[in-house]
Amino acid sequence: QVQLVESGGGLVQAGGSLRLSCAASGRAFSTYSMGWFRQAPGKEREFVASISWGGGLTYFADAVKGRFTISRDNAKNTVDLQMNSLKPEDTGVYYCARHRSMLTIATRTADFGAWGQGTQVTVSS
Repeated sequence: QVQLVESGGGLVQAGGSLRLSCAASGRAFSTYSMGWFRQAPGKEREFVASISWGGGLTYFADAVKGRFTISRDNAKNTVDLQMNSLKPEDTGVYYCARHRSMLTIATRTADFGAWGQGTQVTVSS
């Protein structure tokens, strides 16, 4: 059973940066694509970024393209989200997730079957 633990959230001013990290337990980390999602108060959880099992493919939501990057270290079982030029609308709880199936990358919430507990990101204006 995989466990995902996020860290790195906090309060930052608009224009600032944060780096989120997700540590995964369990086997076969390097065979699953990983994703980051976020949920703002009163809104549905939405896709932010995903990365393929080997790290060669990445996808980003239009709202974060050019500002966020996603990376992974399969030797350490971690996946990071670097967030630059943060905006107040980036505020929310950020979740790390693992795809349901091996060797498949996706962007839909329903395609991810294991989730972390989330970390709060607050961007002040």
